[in-house]
Formats: sequence, C-alpha cells, structure tokens
Amino acid sequence: MSFTARSAALNSARLARYGRMVLPSLAVMACAIAAVGIAHAADAPPPLPVNNDPHLLSAAMAEPAPDPVPEGSSGYPVSTGTVTTAPDARRWAIFGQMTLTTMSTLGFHQPYAGDHSLPAHDLRETFDATLYLGGRVWQGGEIWVNGEVDQGFGVGNTLGMAGYASGEAYKLGSASPYTRLQRAFVRQTFDLGGAHSDVDAQANQMAGTQAANRLVLTVGKFSPVDIFDSNTYAHDPRGDFLNWSIIDAGAFDYAGDPWGYSYGAAAELTLASWTGRLGVFNMSDVPGGMKPTTNFSELEVAGELEHRHTLLGHAGTVRAGVWLIHGRLGRYDDAIAWGLANGAAPDTNQVLTMHTRLGGYINAEQGLTDTLGVFLRASDADGAYGAYDFTDIDRSLSLGLSLGGKGWHRAGDTVGLALVANQISKAGQAYFAAGGMGLLIGDGQLPHPGTEKIAEVYYAWRPWKPVAVTFDEQLVFNPAYNKDRGPVDIVGVRLHVAF
Repeated sequence: MSFTARSAALNSARLARYGRMVLPSLAVMACAIAAVGIAHAADAPPPLPVNNDPHLLSAAMAEPAPDPVPEGSSGYPVSTGTVTTAPDARRWAIFGQMTLTTMSTLGFHQPYAGDHSLPAHDLRETFDATLYLGGRVWQGGEIWVNGEVDQGFGVGNTLGMAGYASGEAYKLGSASPYTRLQRAFVRQTFDLGGAHSDVDAQANQMAGTQAANRLVLTVGKFSPVDIFDSNTYAHDPRGDFLNWSIIDAGAFDYAGDPWGYSYGAAAELTLASWTGRLGVFNMSDVPGGMKPTTNFSELEVAGELEHRHTLLGHAGTVRAGVWLIHGRLGRYDDAIAWGLANGAAPDTNQVLTMHTRLGGYINAEQGLTDTLGVFLRASDADGAYGAYDFTDIDRSLSLGLSLGGKGWHRAGDTVGLALVANQISKAGQAYFAAGGMGLLIGDGQLPHPGTEKIAEVYYAWRPWKPVAVTFDEQLVFNPAYNKDRGPVDIVGVRLHVAF
C-alpha cells in the first residue's frame, strides 16, 4: 500500500473513532445547551460564575479588580478565597460546566521521530464535565467538592511539545469516560477588618462579603495553580488560551498528578493592595507519577507576593513567586553517565536521589482600556534536573493581549493573541541529544537544539453567556526544542457550557 493510501486509511479510521467518541459528548452538550436556552428564554437563568480565570481558588476578585472584566463565564473553578458569611447568604451551592475540545496537527517536516514525538495529521478530542458542590458549614468556613467526568486524548497523546498545545488535555487519556474526584478542600476565611465588598456566588465560591484585610487558609486536594500564578487574561483553558506555557508559567514545576491536582495547604494574607501566599504540596510518588504522596516525604513549597495597582485609571497586578521541590530528582548528567555505563539511552528515572530544585516566576497583567489588557510571564528553574510533575521547560517568557468585543458590538466575545518562548538547559539538551525521554518530549535525538517558539490566537464567540465557542490556532517553531522538526500548525475548536 502506498504512503498516500496508508495515510488515507489511517485518517478514515481516526475519523470513525473520533465520531464514536464525540457524538455521545455532543449529545450531552446539545441537551445542556437546550436546557440553558429554555431557561434563557424564560428570563430565569441559573446562577452563573462571573469571573473567567481558570484554576483560581483565591485571588481573582481581590481589590482592585483587573480590567477589562471578561464577559461571559468559563465555569472553571474560580473563587476569591476571601468570602465571609453574609446574614442572608445561601448555605449550599451547585455549579457545573462541560467542555469539548477538538484539535488537529497539520502536516509538517519530520525527518525522524521518537517515542515522545508529535505526530502529523493527528486529530483528537477531549471532553470533561464538572459538578461543583459547596457548603458554608460555619462562620467563614466553606467545604467544596468537585467531581468530574473525563474522556479523550490530546494530540500526540499529550506528548511532543514542551509547551503543550491544550490545557484541556491531561497526561492520561482514555477512549471511554471515567470519573474523578479532582478537588475536595476546606477553606477558612478570617476577617481582619477594613472595607467590605459584596462577592457573588460562582464555582468554588459562596456568595457573601469580603474584607479588605483577611487571612484565608485552604486545606485538602486542589491544584497549586488554583492559588498561585493566577492571571486574568491567560489562566483558563476552558475560557481563554489553551497552551500550557501561556496559561501557566512554563518553568513552574508545580506539584500535581496527571490531571494537575495534589494534596496540600495554602495560606493567603491580604492587607489592602498586597497579598502574600505560602503553600506546601505533596509531589507525585515518582516524577510524572500517577498519584501524589500523602506524607510530604517528597514536597513542594511555594511562595508568592502580589501587588494590585491602578495605572491611568485601569487596574493591574504584579506577582512574584518562588518555589522549591525536595524529592527524588534525576540529574541529567547522572542519567547520561548511567546510559553510557549500561549501553542504553539515558533515563533520569534510573538515577533518582534526594535533591532540592529551585525556581521562580514573574507574572504581570495590566488593563490598557475598558476592553484591552496585556499580560507577561517570565520563569526560570534549575536546569540540572529533569522536570518532576509539570513539563520539560527550564526557562520561559510569554506575553500577550486580550481584547473584548465591545468595539465590534460583540461585548461577550474575546480575541486573544500570545507569544511564548521556551528553553531547556544545556544539560537537558545533552540528555535529549543522547536519546533521553522527558515528561512530554523526546525525539530520540537532538542534533540541532533551539528555542521552542509558539504563537497562539483565539476568538471566543459567546452566542449567550452560558455558552462559548472558541476557534484556536497555534503555530509552533522547533517543537520539543528540535530545529529539524516543524514548524507545526495546530488548529482547534472548543465548545464550553457553564451553568
């Protein structure tokens, strides 16, 4: 069979499999959209989240609020983490979301490939549905549980790019739907005085009031990026950008299982326009492992200082974070020596010993007009070691724009543009050149290393607030730091419903 015939047969099989996986998800989505439409027509919509950040449990609505405020609703877990009990506030809350994302790699130059290489002409989909259940159990105390149904695969089985293309794709895919308890945490807020403001109910946040000065404690199962590295314009794979190294600081090796969640605790102290955060989290049992430890034998400590300001009448925020991992890490040079001694490709998992790895990031956002905002992230990590839980990036710089659609009479729509450059250390280059595999990358060789450069643009169309349809395109130069492969064009469509 010719190469063209084999490709056609393979694509036909993929399309058939894609149809079998997607049609049930589309049916569920259609029912949800119909239900939301009926409620909308009756002018009685269910309560909706009001903020568009993705992972945040804590800082999204700290005063002053950033602008422009995104229209619509992502439905992703967001919360001020600063809610105190209001006399007439509800005791219980239920929210939900469903997201279907389809992505495809188009043809690109690939003279060779390894076990973790990104394939050409790969069409994949992911689906998730989340139910957020919360209750106010005592003064200032909340309990939240997030159950989720997941299904599908990222392009290349979530391999092939250090800055991976979809934050909706996890490191573990499945053709059949499965359930997960992603979050289960307790939050306690202590009112330290100052002015009070009302806070609306949304996913992972009860309605009530928040004080300008407050202490918030969060304990349980959640994601470190629920608390740290938030950004109004780039942090929500269900509502804004999709690329991993744009929605989060690329070199922030945050603790998490293949879905990005861990067990830990965080404290946040807000005094007027300043917030300080400190958290401790369990790392996975092994680098890239299936489950986090529970005894902090391998842990991460993270700290962040945030300042909110107003510039020319528009709100902005600057965050500076540091993190430390203490656990069984694999040094690149030790792995190369092991490979030479054993006549095999280097493998950091074969040389795991207790080490400490450090890193940090700068995260800034600034409103320029009522509808236009800009953001920037810069991050760096110790490049002597292989990544532990996030992805194979030692240095990263991203910047971008987010523009609301009010100017073209589509106030609920958003268009975003971002650029990101990711790098690996010299030790990492030598490791991958010798045939090593990382968490997400590994082409079997790396004779011509370079900076991985990614441009992403999206348009989020909101026919009405509970529903958003996003068209996304990413252009990737030197995927997995490899100048011999690419450039890669990746196109995607995302359908999101929140209720």
